[in-house]
Amino acid sequence: MATPPSPENERQAFEALIAGYADRLYSVALRITGSPEDAEDAVQDAVLSAFQHWARFRGQALGSTWLYRITVNAALQRVRRRHPADYLTETDFQRGWVADWTEDLARLTEQAELYAVLERGITLLSEDLRVTLVLRDVEGLSSAESAAILELTEAAVKSRLHRARVLLRKYISDYLENR
Repeated sequence: MATPPSPENERQAFEALIAGYADRLYSVALRITGSPEDAEDAVQDAVLSAFQHWARFRGQALGSTWLYRITVNAALQRVRRRHPADYLTETDFQRGWVADWTEDLARLTEQAELYAVLERGITLLSEDLRVTLVLRDVEGLSSAESAAILELTEAAVKSRLHRARVLLRKYISDYLENR
């Protein structure tokens, strides 16, 4: 019969997990909240919550998936406490035509101004679309990993990601046309 791990070993395992993902958790929280202060607070809340529930973590999901889920929830709580925002709407998505600016994209992405517009566009996406885009396109997680974190099907993740990309592309196109 195996002996249970000591409290010291449990603490070290938890610290190692957090240390391995701290920067990525902050990045996710920052992109979701759009605020460095809120991101720091969300990560702090997430780490505290994870620590409080560490003994109940059974390893049914990857430790990273578990931490991302807690961090996403903490970041969304911060966003929801703010005043309502004007999100990019589905009617923008349904307008159909989006300019093809892929040729100029490489040149424009090097400019800090476009980066700021891209970041602003991400913050204007509704919460569900923003979180999906951040996990897939910013953090580079797979559809399966994102689905596990968001507790959705892979099809739902792909659908949300597509809508987010189209709305973001439209937002950037509108910016480029009005320059």
